[in-house]
Amino acid sequence: MSNFFQLLINEQFKLYIRKSTWIMYILTAVLILGLALLANFAAGNTVLYQAAEDDNWRQTLQDDNAEMQQEMEQGEMMQGVYTSQIERNNYYLENDIQPASYDAWQFVMENEMLLSLVSLFTIIVAAGIIANEFKWGTIKLLLIRPITRTKILASKYLSVLLFALFTLLFVLLFSWITGALFFGVNGMDPHIVMNQSEGYAYVSVIGQIVEGYGLQLVTLVMMATFAFMISAIFRQSSLAIGIAIFLMLSGNAIVTFFADYNWAKYILFANTNMGQYVNGSPMFEGMTLGFSITVLAVYYVIFLAVSWLFFTKRDVAGH
Repeated sequence: MSNFFQLLINEQFKLYIRKSTWIMYILTAVLILGLALLANFAAGNTVLYQAAEDDNWRQTLQDDNAEMQQEMEQGEMMQGVYTSQIERNNYYLENDIQPASYDAWQFVMENEMLLSLVSLFTIIVAAGIIANEFKWGTIKLLLIRPITRTKILASKYLSVLLFALFTLLFVLLFSWITGALFFGVNGMDPHIVMNQSEGYAYVSVIGQIVEGYGLQLVTLVMMATFAFMISAIFRQSSLAIGIAIFLMLSGNAIVTFFADYNWAKYILFANTNMGQYVNGSPMFEGMTLGFSITVLAVYYVIFLAVSWLFFTKRDVAGH
């Protein structure tokens, strides 16, 4: 077992000694800072911000409703948006809840979208972690050690998952620190009014963060595992990266294209979005949470089995 942990440490060292890895983190940090600047500008101009800072917040929300109602009567533009905002304002008024000012927790919650970037970086790492051994000619040096190929493969795959976890935690922590510096912190368990599947509700921001980031992990792990499999099969990182990114970006379009067929619900990308069950709107009739978990488990096992088969059985004498 000590050999395996030494392999894992070695894989992490090889990963984090590269400049490309740190460039990924720097780009993420710069993006988070940019989003904070935009949010700082936008938050100060919203009615909710004004209501949060004003003791006469009820009058502020009522005036905002009246203004939007007047604009709706004058034309159809923005009617859907205004209707939603009026409903939100009415929830605050009817439940006597003063809007909370924008803070670090809300900033972290909104940065859930950055997990797509984390997925992209993880795909790049997963795609190259095996293929680069062949590209650089170091695969022989790795395999002549008295360690089974299965352990080598497992250490590489676990290293990919650790990179994904560390990068996700970096997004969380750096977003919170940046948000705290820009917006402050409204306690350790702030609540806000959000639109849920059954209408507006007063929800915990931390609960939304755990749910949102947790659900995104499904797509993150599945795409990383797929890229890892392609890397093991073709030994070309560029091919693995290209295929995985293409499928990640076009997955929903692929599902939509085959939506008329009953078997479309078995497509990987029809099941990675676990948010469809939180919202109560599955993509296909008959789909359940248990169904999607089963389908994903089958894909996951297949991806790992194929990776193991190609890596352990391939002859590397010519490399």
